[in-house]
Amino acid sequence: MSFARNPVHTTKVPIRWGDMDAQGHVNNTVYFRYMEQARIEWLARVRERLGEFPGEGQVIVNASCTYLVPLTYPGTVEIHRFLGTPGRSSIETGYELWMDQRKCAEGAAKLVWIDLETQRSAPLPEAVVAFCA
Repeated sequence: MSFARNPVHTTKVPIRWGDMDAQGHVNNTVYFRYMEQARIEWLARVRERLGEFPGEGQVIVNASCTYLVPLTYPGTVEIHRFLGTPGRSSIETGYELWMDQRKCAEGAAKLVWIDLETQRSAPLPEAVVAFCA
């Protein structure tokens, strides 16, 4: 999957003591929460710019993460979000998680636009496709 050279959104999240596991590093599942935070902030920016999409929403149909260097408390993780080329009803997204100028993880998730009533995929609105281009 190839993504745009520059991130479409970057956010910083302070690592909480409770994010760590018994091994002394951030629990693997929490990385997905960090990526979720970047995704939710980006979607909020889309809504601010384009307005609401009544009766429509988004779901993640798959997600992955490759752990490179453990994240630890205390610290702040910086999440960079990238977009792939929009499809008919979906967008591939990529993530990089950085701490102390080191890439600690990279991930991906497929975002699918849905009709909230039927819970089935729906075409991406043209305004969203243009926003992602």
